[in-house]
Formats: sequence, C-alpha cells, structure tokens
Amino acid sequence: MSEKMVATTFQGLEQVLATELEQLGAGGIEIRKRAVAFEGDKVLLYAANMHLFTAVRILLPVASFQADSPDELYDRARDIPWENWLEIQTTFAITFAIHSEYFTHTQYAALRLKDAIVDRFRSNGGERPSVDTNNPDIPLHLHINQDQVTVSLNSSGHSLHKRGYRQTVHKAPLSEVLAAGMIRLSGWDMQVPLYDPMCGSATLPIEAALAAYRIAPGLIRNDFAFKHWKDYDPGIFKQLLLQAQSDVLLDRKLIITGSDMQSRVLAQAAENVKAAKLEDRISLFPKRFEDADPPKFPGIAIINPPYGERMKKDDMIAFYRAMGDRMKQAYKGWKVWVLTSNLEAAKFIGLKPSRKIVLFNGPLECRFLCFDIYEGSKKYQNEN
Repeated sequence: MSEKMVATTFQGLEQVLATELEQLGAGGIEIRKRAVAFEGDKVLLYAANMHLFTAVRILLPVASFQADSPDELYDRARDIPWENWLEIQTTFAITFAIHSEYFTHTQYAALRLKDAIVDRFRSNGGERPSVDTNNPDIPLHLHINQDQVTVSLNSSGHSLHKRGYRQTVHKAPLSEVLAAGMIRLSGWDMQVPLYDPMCGSATLPIEAALAAYRIAPGLIRNDFAFKHWKDYDPGIFKQLLLQAQSDVLLDRKLIITGSDMQSRVLAQAAENVKAAKLEDRISLFPKRFEDADPPKFPGIAIINPPYGERMKKDDMIAFYRAMGDRMKQAYKGWKVWVLTSNLEAAKFIGLKPSRKIVLFNGPLECRFLCFDIYEGSKKYQNEN
C-alpha cells in the first residue's frame, strides 16, 4: 500500500534529496522548504532510511487537521487512534517545528499533544505509555504552519546524520548530511580525485567514500525507530540489508584524501575513518593548507574553512587571501569549492566564483562557492 511520507533535510539540499528519492523509486515527489514529500510503500520507507545520504528524518504523517488554539489541538489529537501505533509498555517523545501566530508557546503545543495521547489511553483503560525524551520507542513529530497541523511518526528515530562512524566530535563538526549534499552539488563524478585540505573530523572524505563505494549510510548505523512499530516486518528489512551489503563496490580505485594542520584533530579523523571501515580507501596526512600539495591529477577540492567567529577581522582577511594565493599556485586545473558564511572575507580569495549556492551550516547562512582554477587564473592570463 502506497502512503504519503516526508523526508526532511537542510535548506538548500531539497533538490539533491528529491533526486535521491527519484533514484530510489519514490513517486509523487514534491519539493518543500527543508523537506521533500513523496509516496511509497513500507519497503521504500525502510530503504529511504537505509540509503538516503541527504535526509535528516523520514516522517510518516498519521493525521492532518486545522487547529487555531492549544485546546483545539488537544481535542483533534485525542480523536487520533493512537492505540494503532502505541502500546502501554512503549515509550514515546515529541519533537516539533512550529511556525504559527496561534501557537506562540511552541513547547506548550507539544505538551497538549502529549496530554491528548495520554488521556486517550487513560479513558480506554487507565494505563498509559510513558514519555522518554532520550531514547523513545516511538518518536513523534508535530508540525504546525499557522493553523495547519500535521502529526507524524518519525520512522528514523535519531537524526540520520548520525551514521555511526563518528567516534570523536571536532569543535565545529560539519554535519554528515550537509557534507553529503556538498559532494553531490560539487559535481564530483567519483572518478577524479577528491581532496579536503582542512578535513577536521574527515566527514567530507568519509561521505565521499561511502557514496563512491556504494556503501549505504544506514549500513553502519542499522538502528531505526520503525523497528519498534507494530507492523515492523523484519523479513523485509533483512532483505534490504542483504541487498545493501551486496551492492558495496570496493574494487574501484579512487583517490580520496584529506589533510589538516592539527595532528590531534587528524588522529580523531583517523578514528572516524577506521570506524567507517574505510582506512584502506581514504588517506590522511598532517599539513598546513599553505604547505599541502593536492593530488597530482586534477580533481575536486572541497574546503570548509573557519568563518571568523573566533578570529579578528584582519586575521580572517589575511587567512582568506593566503587561501586564494595557494589555490592559484597549487590547484591549477582543479575545481575548488569553499563553504563559508563570511562573504566579506571570501572576497579576498581573489578569484571570481563560477557558482554560488546558498546553504545553511546549522543556523549560519553560507555560500558554497565554486572556483575554477585556470593556469595563472583568467585575470593573470589577460594581463600577460
């Protein structure tokens, strides 16, 4: 039976996610803000959690209605047959995304939904399921846009960016979902080298290797909330798991590498690479960006440099100027992509970007800038 579902994502990655869903066989694809709606069956729901690189969560709406007050929300939510999905011994929790003039106290709206669920169970027999905000069996999601309310089952549980390979957290980690989206937006063909010269936790090299070697991100994690649903079919999931394992393609030869100036950070990155079982597929080396040479054959470089929150303005300008100088000197023939929220400093790279894509790194609005590095740069050629 085909049902409507919603995959959430980062702003700016909606089209990338829609393409992934299309490749997975989803129908009824509709791009929304930070989400993509689609249609499919139980197999597709399981597969979406297993295979999608740029999805944050896969939601299954169970009720949609209008409400313009917390009390009306409570009344409508209490009519939902929660016993179809929850049992007394199961735990649940509610996350929410609310944009409404009618629900100015967002936590209170979620509380009223919780009350409705609990009171329905109490009216039917006295006992009720418990709330567990840390590790619920059945996570729910409440979405309100003005007076339009949608209540969904969260089939993923924890965010899908938690692949399971991150052993240690860098002080400013790049989300796995954002990294996967950046790789796809870069146009990397999974043949030329891919290099991250400021790799931090090695998220970009790992996500590139997972995609290139056809390793489904859910293979590492293998922990999803839909496994606690009443209609969970372990046979279907086992088949998907076995198919995902057989799809892995490790015999191709690729150059995927990363470097970082801090040996301690690079050691943490190596732990993450090992946890992803990619230590034979990704090479890491300690080097300052200004001193590091990219691989011999031109390819794609993706850089997530400091944005300047902890640096003085003059120091940040000098840093971006030095970064641009190194790109001109050492990256001839390369496409270099830079993600930054510091658009003022980015001007001092000294190159004109061929593409500018708006992305969000957490709350920070960024630009994903593509620089095509020509021999001596176009400006240099024109002057000579």
